[in-house]
Amino acid sequence: MNRFSYIRAENITSAVRTAAQHPQAQFIGGGTNLLDLMKENVSRPSHLVDITRLPLREVEETGAGGLRIGALVTNSAIAYHPHVERRYPLLAKAILAGASPQLRNMATAGGNLLQRTRCYYFYDTGTPCNKREPGAGCGALKGFNRIHAILGTSDQCIATHPSDMCVALAALDAVIRVTGKDGERTMVFSEFHRLPGDTPHLDTNLQPGELITAVELPREGFAANHAYLKVRDRASYAFALVSVAAALDLKEGQIQEARLALGGVAHKPWRDTEAEAMLRGKPATLESFQPVAEAIVRGAKGFGHNTFKIELAKRTVVRALAQAAGMEHPS
Repeated sequence: MNRFSYIRAENITSAVRTAAQHPQAQFIGGGTNLLDLMKENVSRPSHLVDITRLPLREVEETGAGGLRIGALVTNSAIAYHPHVERRYPLLAKAILAGASPQLRNMATAGGNLLQRTRCYYFYDTGTPCNKREPGAGCGALKGFNRIHAILGTSDQCIATHPSDMCVALAALDAVIRVTGKDGERTMVFSEFHRLPGDTPHLDTNLQPGELITAVELPREGFAANHAYLKVRDRASYAFALVSVAAALDLKEGQIQEARLALGGVAHKPWRDTEAEAMLRGKPATLESFQPVAEAIVRGAKGFGHNTFKIELAKRTVVRALAQAAGMEHPS
C-alpha cells in the first residue's frame, strides 16, 4: 500500500474543494471496495477524503412522491427501510442478493455505485489491464474470461460491473445527485456508468472531484409485480454470472409498462428500452417473453469461456419476467 494523506471533511463544500485540489484524491465512506483495491496496489490515492461525518444518511420522501436516499446510507439500512420494503421491494431484494451481511452493514449507497470491476486481471497487477493501466492491453480477451462481459464490450476491455443494487436502480429509472466545484447537478441513471470503448479506465461520467450526495427514486416502484433473479456459482457471497431486474405494470393480464435491467453481462447495468417496448400491450405469457429475451442479447459476443452467458441471459430474462408476472415457470 502506498503512502497517502488522510483528511476528514467537515462539510460537503470542504470535501469537494479538497478533492479538486488533489487530482489523485479519493473519497472514502464504508471503504469496502476501495480498501481492497489499495491493499492490492490497484488503487493508489494521494489523499483519502473521509466523508463519513457529512449529513448524507437520510432517507426521505421527495416532493414528487419519490424517495431520496443519502449517499452514506448503508446497504442494509436501505434494504430494510420500511419505505423501500413497501414501495421499492425490487431494490431491497437486489441489495440482499449481494455481498454478505457484514459488508452490507458497512457499504454505502454512493460507494455501491462506484464499485470497480471484479475482473481477475484488474486485481492482478502482474497481468495486463487497460482499466488499471491504459494502453497495457486486456488479459481477459484471450485469457480465462468466464465471468466477463458479452454485451457492450470493446477490444480494450470486457470487464463487468459487479453491483446488484445498480441493476435494480437502472430498472427503476433512478436519478443520481452529485456536487462538484461547479455546484450541484443530477444525472439520470442510464448516463451515470460508461461502456469501456477506448477509455475503459473511466467507469462513470462523474467529473473529477465530484461527490455523490444522493440517489433519488421516482414515484413508481413496481411493488406489485417485480423480480430480481441472480444466477451465480453459489448461493451466498458470489457475484452474478447473470442477473435480471424485471418490473411489470399489469392490468387484467396485459402489460402496460415493463422494465428490464441485466447485471453480470456488461461494463454497466444493461438496459434495452427497445426490448422493453416489445412487451407493452402484450399478454404476460412465456410466448411474449421469449422474443424480448432474444432481442436483449442481439449483438452479444462470447469470448470462449463466457459464451454460455448468452443462452443463460435469455433463459434468465424469461424466468425473471415469469416471476414478476406471478407465473409458475418450469425449471
